[in-house]
Amino acid sequence: MGKNSDLNSSINLIGAGTVINGEVISNGDIRVDGTVIGSVSSKGKVVIGTTGNIEGEIVCQNADVSGKISGNISVAEILSLKASANLVGDIIASKLSIEPGANFMGSCSMGGTIKNMLNADKQEREKAEKIA
Repeated sequence: MGKNSDLNSSINLIGAGTVINGEVISNGDIRVDGTVIGSVSSKGKVVIGTTGNIEGEIVCQNADVSGKISGNISVAEILSLKASANLVGDIIASKLSIEPGANFMGSCSMGGTIKNMLNADKQEREKAEKIA
């Protein structure tokens, strides 16, 4: 039971009507249908539903965006902006898919190694040390 892979396969849901003010850090996937005011960091996939809203930086492995983002997003693999997406901020991603109807205002850098992903583990350790 208690395998290490179980911790990495968790799925987290922030439901519609929920507001989180602060940082969200996860080893698993995250779905946001509510509002996060602060940064979101995931070693998995971040899904922002049509009612989802993130005001802050996002760092993740993959992302599907149907809602709103006000802030920069760094995606190690594929970022997909759906038709209902509204993103105001800069994008760093290896691959980018934008459906017709999606709104994006900012700059975009593609390919290469994503520095923010490399620093994510370092930032998590520093935060843990501050708390302890």
